[in-house]
Amino acid sequence: MSLRELVVLGTSSAVPTRHRNHNGYLLRWDGEGFLFDPGEGTQRQMIRAGVGSHDVTWICVTHFHGDHCLGVPGVVQRIARDGVTHRVRAAYPASGETYWRRLRHASVFADTSVIEECPFSGPAPSFDAGPVTLTARPLSHPVESYGYRLDEPDGRRMLPGRLAERGVRGPAIGELQREGSVRAPDGSVVLLSECSEPRPGQSAAFVMDTALCDGVFALAEGVDLLVIESTFLSSEADLAARYGHLTAAQAGRVAAESGVRRLVLTHVSERYDAADEPRFTEEARLAFDGEVVLAHDLMRVPVPRRDQPVQRATK
Repeated sequence: MSLRELVVLGTSSAVPTRHRNHNGYLLRWDGEGFLFDPGEGTQRQMIRAGVGSHDVTWICVTHFHGDHCLGVPGVVQRIARDGVTHRVRAAYPASGETYWRRLRHASVFADTSVIEECPFSGPAPSFDAGPVTLTARPLSHPVESYGYRLDEPDGRRMLPGRLAERGVRGPAIGELQREGSVRAPDGSVVLLSECSEPRPGQSAAFVMDTALCDGVFALAEGVDLLVIESTFLSSEADLAARYGHLTAAQAGRVAAESGVRRLVLTHVSERYDAADEPRFTEEARLAFDGEVVLAHDLMRVPVPRRDQPVQRATK
């Protein structure tokens, strides 16, 4: 069975709080593990969440403010200590190479050769990431920052009733999927298009520190899961604009205009406490009538399947 879920490791902006760790998000997708923005304390949060270094195949950094990268040394050293043998690719803006090097070799440890650096630049660099294509797009922040998007290729969904009508069963179904046609028991040729229908690939986007810009909407367009910063409430909109951040209301607008299925709000300013939390989802829902999740540490959020009702996130 394929597993596609977001494991939330931390949800605070700038500094951790008693209830919210620095950023950290592990998106598990069909055997790949995309670790986005590991902030301070990510290694311990992974233990608490029941995920390990062997689950990580990508480390993706949006930018080099501390709350988005200070966990890199611990994660890298844990990968080395645990003897991870598979390749772990590290994607980050090339303009932050100096900071990456400092984080990558922050202290003495028995190093590993499995980390493969993938610094990038430009308007839409992309990588082959196994079951998906990973694309980065520039955002609008005081330092260079990128968001990420994962796209699964489109496929086809087999129709059991049509297969039964044509007598295609067992290994013949696999042959039909691979070759595009197969000979039925009665001697007729069965085409893939006769027994299947198009299945759009799934997608997810990860948008951190940014003001509203074209890159935000390009990343969010039509995704099943949008993980997006909502650092401030609308009452602090001026502050958000000054520091290059989004409000919850703006995140809701992005989701509505982009046709998002499930919206996950995160990167919450330490100025807000538990009593303020309902206001984040309320503000997002002013524009967006889909599902809104305010992320909490250690929450698991499934990527909604196209052929099923949206499942609820769990803590």
